[in-house]
Amino acid sequence: MTQLEDGTAPTPGTDWHPDLLGDGFEARTLHLPDDATATLVRHTPSVAPQGAPARVAVLVVHGLADYFFHPHVARALAAAGFAAYAVDLRGHGRSWDAHAAAGRDPNQEPDLAVHAVDLDAAADAVRAAGHERLVVMAHSTGGLVVPLWASARPGRADALVLNSPWFEHHAPAPVRWVSAAVAEAVAPLAPRAVLGHLDDAYPRALHRAHEGEWDFDPAWKPLEPFPVRAAWFRSVRRSQRRLARGLDLEIPVLVLTSDRTTRTEHLSSDTVLDVGHMRKIAPRLGDDVSLVTIRGGMHDLALSPSPAREEYLQVVVDWIRAAV
Repeated sequence: MTQLEDGTAPTPGTDWHPDLLGDGFEARTLHLPDDATATLVRHTPSVAPQGAPARVAVLVVHGLADYFFHPHVARALAAAGFAAYAVDLRGHGRSWDAHAAAGRDPNQEPDLAVHAVDLDAAADAVRAAGHERLVVMAHSTGGLVVPLWASARPGRADALVLNSPWFEHHAPAPVRWVSAAVAEAVAPLAPRAVLGHLDDAYPRALHRAHEGEWDFDPAWKPLEPFPVRAAWFRSVRRSQRRLARGLDLEIPVLVLTSDRTTRTEHLSSDTVLDVGHMRKIAPRLGDDVSLVTIRGGMHDLALSPSPAREEYLQVVVDWIRAAV
């Protein structure tokens, strides 16, 4: 288990407790109806100032095999006058231990739709703090899950910001068709069967111990090849097909991508997903979709080297101010 800055372990429960990010951050366990847990993180200077709560709250949702370790994002949102929250979904990051103790695979639920329960709980907790508007800001796999949730739960979110969303499998069309067919055939018989592994080159490029500038827990964001299980991948492909048919969202949506996809330039391009897929599918989300390209951005635009990172954050802040 990851420790707090003072060396102690965070105490789970329904009350807020100091978060592993240190001063200015607290976390709270969200006990879900299906006996799972998620974790809500808040930037305390932005959510509990003197006087009334901030009118707009932003809830950050991570991607696959990932968690919230982005204090600079919370501080940028706070500087703009927004309340900053984040959620570690079940089986991810701060929610890993309880998931593993229940005998479940970390990071990969057999049905992505269960994360709607996590998002419901997080959104309810944020709304209960008195904020009038909720913007959900999601990355990669979170960028697939969140629009589907918003479509099925109208009124939960007032706007969406999608950072390099996983709208389509990054592979040539024949490979996409075959991999989807294999997952459909294998998942009913062996849902935990490993169909392949996620490449570890991208997270390694991010980590401070290698060529990157970020310090994150490699147990929660693995630096080794990570297994892709059949039922999870089947759910991903089904979700992507559903999203590609169109969602008719009635709220404003901002989709941000890098300017290019490459295989090896991890710090200046998207080496995980095809930005062309994002641009093609983004207009199908609804009638009010804005598409912005961040030149020199990496897959997680919030972690891009300067000046792309600052451009990304400024675009997000400006758009939220105008949208809500």
